Amino acid sequence: MKKQDDVFKRFYESFRNMEGHFHILEHRIPVEQQMKYFKYSDRIRKKTGEMTDVDYERYMADLKDNERSEDEKKTILSKLALSKQVRAYRLLEQYVQHPDPELVNWACMALMESRITLESELSGEKQIYISTGLGGKGQKLRFYVLILSSEGKPFLDYQRKVIEKEFGYTLPKADYEIEQLVIGDQYVELVFLVPVRADIKKILEDVIRECNLYGNFLSEIFTVTNVKELSPEEVSQIVEKYGRGKTGR
Repeated sequence: MKKQDDVFKRFYESFRNMEGHFHILEHRIPVEQQMKYFKYSDRIRKKTGEMTDVDYERYMADLKDNERSEDEKKTILSKLALSKQVRAYRLLEQYVQHPDPELVNWACMALMESRITLESELSGEKQIYISTGLGGKGQKLRFYVLILSSEGKPFLDYQRKVIEKEFGYTLPKADYEIEQLVIGDQYVELVFLVPVRADIKKILEDVIRECNLYGNFLSEIFTVTNVKELSPEEVSQIVEKYGRGKTGR
């Protein structure tokens, strides 16, 4: 429990006093793909010079050319993202509307990098880039939460109603947006959008405490991640492991 508390504390403290303009990657892009993009961007940054009119016309044509390879288009997208030019940003915006299927994630990353580069150049304000596997929306990050029933007991009908009522009331009141609330036999799955500077641990403890006023049927230990949603198989394994007479992470 101490380790879990430390993780939440570090997450909360890292954003609470941070100054600058936040940019949150809204798309759900696997972390591995994000890392590949960043590494590639760092490599070509050293080789990328100022984009000329000729370069721009060529890039625009090449992105529309079905004969160009995936790697060639990745390079073009990354160069556009690093160019610090408004026209490059507009071209990326257009491409993201109708991208090559295999380049959707790469194009979204390039567009975000271009926006941050431009705003930093034009405003002089510190730009803070936040990306997670589950993405976000506006100034909010998306999280997945798994909460087990207490002692692995199946929920009763009234308990399901309590969960729906308390989650539906407590979270929106604190400016959290529920995107998905699934109540299984012995668990609750929640996908919600969380304000960047919010204390996610406190709000989850609060809503669990409110539910448990009606019978202590929810575990006070929960799993939270912004990397990916757990699959049904993973949920079943956790329920099987921790839901038989004890609870845990």
